[in-house]
Amino acid sequence: MDFIDQVRALASRVAVAKNLLQTEEATKNAMVMPFIQLLGYNVFDPMEVTPELIADVGTKKGEKVDYAILKDGKPIMLFECKKSGGDLSINHASQLFRYFHVTEARFGVLTNGLVYRFFTDLEKPNKMDEKPFFEFNILDFRDQDVDELKKFAKAAFDVESILTTAHHLKYTRAIQNTLTDWMTNPPEDFVRLVSAEFLAGKQFRSAVKDQFTLITKRAFQQLVGDKINERLKGAMTPEPVLTPEVAVIAEDQATAAEAFVPSTLELEAFQVIRAILRPVVKPGRIFIRDAASYCAILFDDNNRKPICRLRFNNESKLVIGVFGESKEEERVAISSVDDIFDFADRLSACVVGYLNAGKAAEPAAAGAA
Repeated sequence: MDFIDQVRALASRVAVAKNLLQTEEATKNAMVMPFIQLLGYNVFDPMEVTPELIADVGTKKGEKVDYAILKDGKPIMLFECKKSGGDLSINHASQLFRYFHVTEARFGVLTNGLVYRFFTDLEKPNKMDEKPFFEFNILDFRDQDVDELKKFAKAAFDVESILTTAHHLKYTRAIQNTLTDWMTNPPEDFVRLVSAEFLAGKQFRSAVKDQFTLITKRAFQQLVGDKINERLKGAMTPEPVLTPEVAVIAEDQATAAEAFVPSTLELEAFQVIRAILRPVVKPGRIFIRDAASYCAILFDDNNRKPICRLRFNNESKLVIGVFGESKEEERVAISSVDDIFDFADRLSACVVGYLNAGKAAEPAAAGAA
């Protein structure tokens, strides 16, 4: 049985049992222990899963955490449990906070058997963050959530890999929350930014602000509605009947299109590059395309107009390829996506070159006509 099928099977049992469990102990036995077992850890082996692990924390003696998952005799993940459906606010994670501080564990999990909140120490070393970097709801999850959960499984567990993912998840979630807030209550600075092209020098007075705030909210709502309708339309449109020859071509094209799914890092870098080039050209003219061993960032989606190349196949060794006047690629190692800002001048110069070449070609074409 695949991992996702195991998750679905557990979800079915939890859905039935959730209203029958009235105590924390019952929740641990019926929900949390099967969840830990799902991740591949033997809940009946105290050398791998230790219940009520005890430690002295400062003046507090005999502090206990509900479960500690061990590797080579050392805690790698801690579980603090509440009763089924219980409150999971950070105020209810005091023991998890204290125990996280005195062990070598890098991950803490606060759960009520339905929701699992994963914490680490991204902000300050050896001090658990107040906000989780990942949340898994056993009764409401996507395939993508299962992929993230699988990284905590015994067979796949790797601290550095999960910490890298934790950074991306934390920032992605924060940005999603911000955008969600902006959809219903767009801040003035954001409204001013998106409306700048249409004001034509007008001052951003109160009446103008109110007008464009309302327009911005409607634009957000319409954009989301359009995207949903596109997905529904695509799902409901009957597939055309193709000849065998055409079917083979269509299948090859669909496979090529579906094969390319930019990673979180590649998408983050793409947005950084668009932001860098925004003063030079509209973001809609900057494209990302798969090219086997790298992601190509192209001007006007033209392979003959490369802006740079993202060689991020190995997340521990990021490389960006930039182009000069000779159009030869220079590969430079970077430590993070933020380092791309160091290449702002070169990226801008590259795009300006394409723009100038286009302008020069227009008079020549007019003269020939």
